[in-house]
Amino acid sequence: MTTANARPTIAVLGAGKIGEALLSGLLHGGRSADELMFTERYPERSAELTSTYGIRGTDVPTAAKEADVLVVAVKPQDIEPLLDDLAPVISPDTLVVSLCAGLPTALFERRLPAGVPVVRVMPNTPMLVGEAMSAISPGKHARPEHLATVEELLSAVGKVVRVPESQQDAVTALSGSGPAYFFFLVEAMIDAGILLGLPRAVAEKLIIQSAVGAAAMLAETGEHPVTLREAVTSPAGTTIMAIRELEKHGVRAALLAAIEAARDRSRELGREHEER
Repeated sequence: MTTANARPTIAVLGAGKIGEALLSGLLHGGRSADELMFTERYPERSAELTSTYGIRGTDVPTAAKEADVLVVAVKPQDIEPLLDDLAPVISPDTLVVSLCAGLPTALFERRLPAGVPVVRVMPNTPMLVGEAMSAISPGKHARPEHLATVEELLSAVGKVVRVPESQQDAVTALSGSGPAYFFFLVEAMIDAGILLGLPRAVAEKLIIQSAVGAAAMLAETGEHPVTLREAVTSPAGTTIMAIRELEKHGVRAALLAAIEAARDRSRELGREHEER
């Protein structure tokens, strides 16, 4: 454990894509490999990560004893055995940061020793390129300094917002799954370009850069999406004809329904673990 003036030691439990992205981001953000560790069930994967980043792989009990912050980055279906390993060895002074979609802080608080602070996080896969959007929520034992620690960690890989935990299922559906909706749309637009006679490579370049540019305009201008869309939409022009077809085929309604379905599934994941 660290002293009061030292930076916390961080262990990432489950070094999959998101776990690896966080480790990489923390290194690029100025943390040393000595401040980090990870757990990984596959020895070959563990050796690969140590070789790439110089970070020590370890087991769950050792991570729980040595780290100040445990970032839980396993899949929701793998949480039960992990909590079984953690419960006998974790200290109430250790901060637990859950990146598990759908799992409430109450699950961790019920299974771990009394008083362990838990912060729930919903990140997304742009963490892999340092552009994540993460929403954080405190459990009942998490204090403002715990939230500040989590914000500092996640700022190394993107942007962070605080929300009440009651909104986390909506966040999961909107930004947690959000990149998949954009990829789906980009895929469809590339296919449309091919249908119109463009080579795939050209269609990909046109659409990907259009997506990057449109996102930058949204982020940098602060304009409402409707305002930006209307600036492209001339009377009786090509864009308004395309928009009419999108509305005719219920694209807006389908997107609303899809995000509601993702929200409902996030809620189900939480209920499934409450019943165990």
